[in-house]
Amino acid sequence: MEMVNEKLKQLQDNLRELGSVAIAFSGGVDSTFLLKVAHDVLGERAVAVTASSCSFPERELEEARRFCQENRIRHVVCESEELDIEGFRQNPPNRCYLCKHELFEKIWAIAKEAGLAAVAEGSNMDDNGDYRPGLIAVKELNVRSPLREAGLSKAEIRRLSKELGLSTWDKQSFACLSSRFVYGETIDEVKLGMVDKAEQLLLDMGFHQVRVRIHGRIARIEVLPEELPDLLEPKVRSKLTAKLKEFGFSYVTLDLEGYRMGSMNETLKRD
Repeated sequence: MEMVNEKLKQLQDNLRELGSVAIAFSGGVDSTFLLKVAHDVLGERAVAVTASSCSFPERELEEARRFCQENRIRHVVCESEELDIEGFRQNPPNRCYLCKHELFEKIWAIAKEAGLAAVAEGSNMDDNGDYRPGLIAVKELNVRSPLREAGLSKAEIRRLSKELGLSTWDKQSFACLSSRFVYGETIDEVKLGMVDKAEQLLLDMGFHQVRVRIHGRIARIEVLPEELPDLLEPKVRSKLTAKLKEFGFSYVTLDLEGYRMGSMNETLKRD
């Protein structure tokens, strides 16, 4: 625990050195923790910026708004419609780079207009182990990654979040809905809506960490391995299948490996 506290102090010192910062704030575990610490250290010189788009569920945007209101943090919501970015709809392997580059350019514009010295995002040490083209945009645009710079892992961030009284300490991991599409499959508003409604249904049914990956009109559901038996209960399975077909899916399947980060990247690793 002493080492974790040292990392927290390092994070606080690093943020203090920035002087002022715009935080890319999604309302997830990492960015909420980063924003809280930044606001504790810098006060009104820490500003939250959240991008609104069709790949970012309304529930997540409302949670982000509520957190900033409750903590009296200045919050800027900017339009960042990924589907308007050239090449994004075709879902190439560098899709995340295209999105992040456009997003951080917008956040930098907001930061400069507000007289803020830096832009920061919430990636942590665990993000170093997966395919993360968005981190290339982070480097190119001189965006800081304070959690990685302090050496903090996801588990450590959750532990510190709990100590700070943040309700997000045990929140499920989330990534934009575009990450549910197999590379090369066209992303559009209709399919994004299908995925959003399917995942919301699973959350409303009590599942904690979910993904609904989309392959054409096939839904590939990922839940935590320990929750697989619950999903296979006849009444649950029947309701889920009926509702997902109502949402527009033709077939509903279950991934027997269960939830895992970046499962769409597994095909890239084999190529």
